[in-house]
Amino acid sequence: MNKMVLSNLAYRPIRSAISILAVAIEVILILLIVGFAIGVLNDTRTRQEGIGADVLVRPPGSSMMNAFNSASVPVKVADVLARQPHVAAVAPVAMHVTSTTNIEIIYGIDLKSFEAVGGPFRFLAGGPFQGPDDMMVDDYFASGSKVKVGATIELFNHKFRVCGIVQNGRGARRFMPITTMQDLIDAPGKASAFYVKLDDPKNAELAVREFHNIPGMSEYSVMTMRDVVSLLAPDHIPMLSKFINFVMAISVIIGFLVIFQSMYTAVMERTREIGILKSLGASKLYIVRVILRETLLLAIAGVIVGIVVSVIAGAAIHHSDPTRPVQFTTGWMLRATAVAIVGALLGALYPAYKAAEKDPIDALAYE
Repeated sequence: MNKMVLSNLAYRPIRSAISILAVAIEVILILLIVGFAIGVLNDTRTRQEGIGADVLVRPPGSSMMNAFNSASVPVKVADVLARQPHVAAVAPVAMHVTSTTNIEIIYGIDLKSFEAVGGPFRFLAGGPFQGPDDMMVDDYFASGSKVKVGATIELFNHKFRVCGIVQNGRGARRFMPITTMQDLIDAPGKASAFYVKLDDPKNAELAVREFHNIPGMSEYSVMTMRDVVSLLAPDHIPMLSKFINFVMAISVIIGFLVIFQSMYTAVMERTREIGILKSLGASKLYIVRVILRETLLLAIAGVIVGIVVSVIAGAAIHHSDPTRPVQFTTGWMLRATAVAIVGALLGALYPAYKAAEKDPIDALAYE
């Protein structure tokens, strides 16, 4: 049977190649979209952890999505937090989102307090702010944007001089003095969030309760960084899970339709051959197994091609722009494989049924 299956596929190489390509496309579609989402979320999670804080304090009613585009809390809240038990350092940060090339959160920081929370920046070139128009960038941004120390960057209709390139993983990819950010977004003396370093990370839950008990702060969003990081998953991002499910559904439809068309055409072309097989004693189950085995072989070949192309494409994307990571997990590779194979087999069921139901006498007389 295996020899016959391979011969059938080789007899129409272009059609077989198109079927393999269709399956590969659905695998690529799933892996690249999911890989980009996972890559961005994992990168964001790593950079949040790299800040070195134990607790994050945000304005009342804020969420992970809307807190990063406003500065509405007085910076003086940092002084209130710093007086609480177990607090070692507090760093106010003014944040704003830009979408000039891709969505990016820019941090306005007080360098001294920010380093007090997470330790000194590791400078790969240049040094810290020397003036209000200086900007620090991480090595991924510098590599992707081809900028060096001394280069000029325009942001928010304002020109900045790159004063230093730092090791990535400290919250944002670009940093400016907090006062400069406050002036640019018209929020003088305001911050978007406060990163709090405790004397012992084990006191994080206790600190959260104590912060909520501060007069006037009961409505603030106060979370341990462990909880913040746990929210950076596809299931907690609005519409992302639904979008991924939609992409998977489209992928199944693509695989189903292409395999259906390919196998149905193959069955029609092999009517006489099917009649010969049945006249020689081949059962209906045998005919179905032949069709499904061909489909399975096409699907497996398409999955292999799709995974290989996805990995190469992901590496190429990250190489051309390190700020856009694409990560593939074994779980999602297996899920994409299952989706592709199931879609292909579903597409082959009706053609296989039609082949099995052919009357051997009519099939032999078919021209």
